[in-house]
Amino acid sequence: MIWIIFIFFFILSMIVSSTLKRKFKKYSQTPISSNLSGKEVAEKMLADNGIYDVEVVSYGGSLTDHYNPATRTVNLSEPVYFGRNAAAAAVAAHECGHAVQHATAYKFLELRTALVPLQNASGKILNFIVLASIFGGAFFYSVFPTDLVLLAVIGTYSVLTLFSIITLPVEFDASKRALQWISARGVVNSQELYMAKDALKWAALTYVVAALGSLVTLLYYISLFLGSRD
Repeated sequence: MIWIIFIFFFILSMIVSSTLKRKFKKYSQTPISSNLSGKEVAEKMLADNGIYDVEVVSYGGSLTDHYNPATRTVNLSEPVYFGRNAAAAAVAAHECGHAVQHATAYKFLELRTALVPLQNASGKILNFIVLASIFGGAFFYSVFPTDLVLLAVIGTYSVLTLFSIITLPVEFDASKRALQWISARGVVNSQELYMAKDALKWAALTYVVAALGSLVTLLYYISLFLGSRD
């Protein structure tokens, strides 16, 4: 059963990811009317929100864009940093949306940031359990009772699921801020705004799929634990 869940969400994730890449490529081919690069869009949005201590930098790879609150940098992949199109404008503004959240102490971002150490630890524990189960076999379960292992898996997946769910409002809010700003400031026209919305929609779906996959997996392990208690 668990392999069916993993395979289903893996395939679904691949579909969403490939669609996102296709949309980004499509919307990267038409220059926007304002002719602003992703770097210029980001710098203008930060300035409009009174944020002057965050640097916009070029980052390697594709679709690797992110905001780093520790270094206070908006890291834009080269296609976004140099791009002058709807996709680049949308992604650049979205990452600045996270910088605005940070500057305004957005509650869900603060909560997600606080959960990062626990999320990292949970991931390591879960990886250990999986590897020990595969290579340790009967010896592992002779040392650790099945119920105890299930409880550990449920505990780690609870943290990972909570983190994934809290990520959703953080991402949705950043996109909302981005779209409102690029529209109000005339960065894009109405047709380009549609492209920006569509690109960010598919980006958000990657987080939705991850959260759903984590939640379903958690519920599966809870059902296993409750079944073992009967």
